[in-house]
Amino acid sequence: YRKLALKYHPDRNTAVDAVDKFKEVSEAYDVLSNGVRRAIYDQYGEEGLKAGVPMSEAEGQTFTEGYVFHGDAERVFREFFGGNNPYADYFQPESDADMGFGGIHGRGRKKQDSPVEKELLLSLEELYTGCIKKMKVSRRVLNDDGHTTSIREKILTIPVKKGWKPGTRITFSQKGDEGPNNIAADIVFIVKDREHDRFTRKEADLHYQAKISLADALAGCLIEIQTLDKRILSVPLNEIVKPGFTKVVPGEGMPISNESTKRGDLIIAFDIIFPKHLTPEKKSMARKALS
Repeated sequence: YRKLALKYHPDRNTAVDAVDKFKEVSEAYDVLSNGVRRAIYDQYGEEGLKAGVPMSEAEGQTFTEGYVFHGDAERVFREFFGGNNPYADYFQPESDADMGFGGIHGRGRKKQDSPVEKELLLSLEELYTGCIKKMKVSRRVLNDDGHTTSIREKILTIPVKKGWKPGTRITFSQKGDEGPNNIAADIVFIVKDREHDRFTRKEADLHYQAKISLADALAGCLIEIQTLDKRILSVPLNEIVKPGFTKVVPGEGMPISNESTKRGDLIIAFDIIFPKHLTPEKKSMARKALS
């Protein structure tokens, strides 16, 4: 087909019968490139192919439907070469000279579709310890005939590394929709932190807000915090807590993905709970204690 299609293509061959020859070549390829049609042609010939052939009674009908060529020889040509220009993969000229197929740049070179971006929502626990995520995607894949497609599901496995930051991109090359005239797109998963009920993350540091009474803010206390790996961290508070005060616990933040032995810090902010009312006696005691 390659040789004859290039020989008889009307853009290159000006002979009177070139158009008819080009169509005949395209119809022959359309038949012989399809396994079912070729089998019928080999057994029953052109007449059987176009008129239909006997089927078993179990099929529910007497004859198969006859083959009729769709008539679009250019479509067969495009699907075979991947575009209008069969030479595009072999030349990269300075100018778009006329080769009879819309220029040698043409439209023959297959282009890859734009990346398909998907959000990968991860909890801080998953990012703290690392995990395996399996993502199901639906994609079009080429059937055996090389022309039609069907939708199938695929499982993509992502080994989540400790400490991955929001915006981290995980790329699966050419796992997007397939087609006869395109290169499948890459599928790109982009990491995003899932909102947490106790911690927020800024870079490698974890931020935590502790609620303490006014008495504890002034006299000190022991704060207990459950970490992302379910340890209980006891943090002594000996300082007087003022508005805006934070306490830093080194090495209790998120892992740093490219430095496995290092971690960020845990930064504790404080929400001081004031009493709603004080008796005159307590007010007097507080005044004396703070004067």
